[in-house]
Amino acid sequence: LTPAGSHDSFSFWVDEKAPVGPDQKAAVKHLAGLFRSLAKKVMKKWSMTQNLTFKEQLEGGIRYFDLRVSSKPGEPGHEIYFIHGLFGHKVRDGLTEIVTFLTAHSKEVVFLDFNHHYAMGDVHHRYLIAMLQEVFGNKLCRMNSVEDITLDYLWQEKYQVLVFYHHPSAEECPLMWPGNKIPAPWANTTDACKLIQFLETTLGERHKYGSFHVSQAILTPRVKTIVRGLIKGLRNHLVERNLPTIMSWVQAQKPGANGVNIITSDFVELVDFATTVIKLNNLLLPDR
Repeated sequence: LTPAGSHDSFSFWVDEKAPVGPDQKAAVKHLAGLFRSLAKKVMKKWSMTQNLTFKEQLEGGIRYFDLRVSSKPGEPGHEIYFIHGLFGHKVRDGLTEIVTFLTAHSKEVVFLDFNHHYAMGDVHHRYLIAMLQEVFGNKLCRMNSVEDITLDYLWQEKYQVLVFYHHPSAEECPLMWPGNKIPAPWANTTDACKLIQFLETTLGERHKYGSFHVSQAILTPRVKTIVRGLIKGLRNHLVERNLPTIMSWVQAQKPGANGVNIITSDFVELVDFATTVIKLNNLLLPDR
């Protein structure tokens, strides 16, 4: 199947009052220290890749979440936050929002991809892994052969959450899938045509069996991109004008072992992204 996903799914809110995150380079932290609130306002415009909350994304059809997390250096305790340049909500608050939706919709399934961890030691990882088990409980799908993960299987076992944890600390936990089971090649380009070429190439190279696959239909700003669109921000300067090209590619895809699996996008509400992706699954029906 082909579920719809969001890129930097949690970035609908970032905290301008908190320090710049440990995911940023020293030069960015230095500039933020010099220009303070002005620098953070600019960072916010370029860090936010979504407008919708987790609940709104879920209600709109998003089922894959790209999650980057961090502790706050210097803060007592082991609290973990979402992060993308600036700190976002506490992870526990986001997970609670997701589990509330899942409890109300017992046949819905989500992919939670914890693919970047910053300023986290062993104690932070243990805290987060324990939190995931506490919040989702029996909804967590145990590691299994990818080919066995059908909707019928998930419904029968009452599993609703697949967690992918890209860190060795989760290797001993059968409820945490390793990151290599869900590769997400990154084009790292501002050029929509180069992005499409990259997506086609990586789809052709993907493993047909044994893992999921994420096609990141996103553009990534360079420093000069940010300078040119300093005030406009990511959405107005880069995303909106390239969406027609990206969505044309999405609409032309076919799901299945020889096609796309998960597709992610920025600002999923700007076009009917989730519906477009979900409709691709109709091509799997016997009469199509």
